[in-house]
Amino acid sequence: MVTSPEHERLLRLATRASVAVAFVLIVAKSVAWWMSSSVSMLAGLTDSVLDGATSTLNLLAVHYALRPADDDHRYGHGKAEAMAGMAQGLFIAVSAVLIGYQAIERLHNPQPMGQAGIGIAVMVLSLLLTAALLALQYKVIRETGSTAVRADSLHYRSDMMLNGSILVALLLARFGFTELDAWFGLGIAAYILWSALHIAKESSAILMDQELPSDVSEQMLKLACAVPGVLGAHDLRTRMSGNHWFVQLHLELPGNLTLSAAHALCDKAEAAINEVFPKAEVLVHADPKEVVGSASTAGQFTL
Repeated sequence: MVTSPEHERLLRLATRASVAVAFVLIVAKSVAWWMSSSVSMLAGLTDSVLDGATSTLNLLAVHYALRPADDDHRYGHGKAEAMAGMAQGLFIAVSAVLIGYQAIERLHNPQPMGQAGIGIAVMVLSLLLTAALLALQYKVIRETGSTAVRADSLHYRSDMMLNGSILVALLLARFGFTELDAWFGLGIAAYILWSALHIAKESSAILMDQELPSDVSEQMLKLACAVPGVLGAHDLRTRMSGNHWFVQLHLELPGNLTLSAAHALCDKAEAAINEVFPKAEVLVHADPKEVVGSASTAGQFTL
């Protein structure tokens, strides 16, 4: 399966935009943290630094994943996206631990907060840029189903909560509630760690060739069996690689068909599945109905 030029354009746009947003926020939050000494702002800066690292890794991974299949990678390079997702999960977990450590340290050794105004302005900027990036990523995920962009989007959704929490902490600090800054930082660390586990779980499912959802598999079997002349289908196997789906199934056909007629029915079943699931690359094997008989076969579906 070949990724369409429009999908390639969207994937490259999303990854480049993610890198640009991360590095703009690194600079802005560095200045704000230096002027405010806020542990919540430090949490945001740490997260943005790791955002920059993971977004750069994402950019490279998506570029590699878009390479066409070759002699050494006959199924393409799509799993590079899942590998990038695992790396993101690790980076995000590290950032959560660092933020949590800084928050606990600040709880034990309270320090007065400096200029909170610059921090508030930076967090408003962060929220606006992150919201714009999420809107773009949502469009790309809807169009391409990219695992790497989905993992990146999950991270930036957690950033929205992170930045919003930091903004609240800074506003409260201006009214004298400086001790809440560290507690907000600790809560943010816990949420970021949860996000890291979620990203790692989704990426590992792809790397371990987890099946597509059961309702998708059942619909594929029904589509194949709806082709006139097909008597049943069984042994459906599916897996994902990047934004590609690989599907294998066995069709049950009359044993007296010619090879050409059986081949034509297999092509029709493949086309029926592709019409509903265009990202699927389908491989169909024909079985004589008389050989299959009434034996119980995994994933069997008959008319």
